[in-house]
Amino acid sequence: MHRLLPAALAAALALGSTTVAGAPAAPGFRVNPLDSAGTIDSRDLLGKKVLVLRFQASYCKPCARESAAFARLVERYRRRGVEFLALHVQDTVADTRRFMRAQKVTYPVALDPKLTIGNQFGFQGTPYTVVVDLKGEMVARIHGVSAVARLPRILDAALRQEGPEPG
Repeated sequence: MHRLLPAALAAALALGSTTVAGAPAAPGFRVNPLDSAGTIDSRDLLGKKVLVLRFQASYCKPCARESAAFARLVERYRRRGVEFLALHVQDTVADTRRFMRAQKVTYPVALDPKLTIGNQFGFQGTPYTVVVDLKGEMVARIHGVSAVARLPRILDAALRQEGPEPG
């Protein structure tokens, strides 16, 4: 009987150390934004910035209609520690640049032509917005045009969180 106690204790400790139900962890990725010499690595933002990923496309009419309001959110939250990145899905460089010029985009834009990143984040169509908190968890996944209206509340809550514990 005493031999079973250490095994049961080890099993209980192992169960206690697993992640309890919370937001799913965001997959890591690296992209090279258009018109930028740098690289964005999502893992570098962990514990430092909240990340807003906006999956959009040049051919997406709702994306174009929401662009000005999205840009205002970028300006409002960028200085508060939020990183914004638009990923143009199934799009070309030329069409994406045309969209950027027409919409006067001021935030980083990268391409995801084969949905390599989008599929990891549960992409189901444009526009699609994902918020990754300081702990690297996807705290919001917003399909459709409601993101601009919903983001302030989500971002304010994410900014109130503390980052991950040093490990």
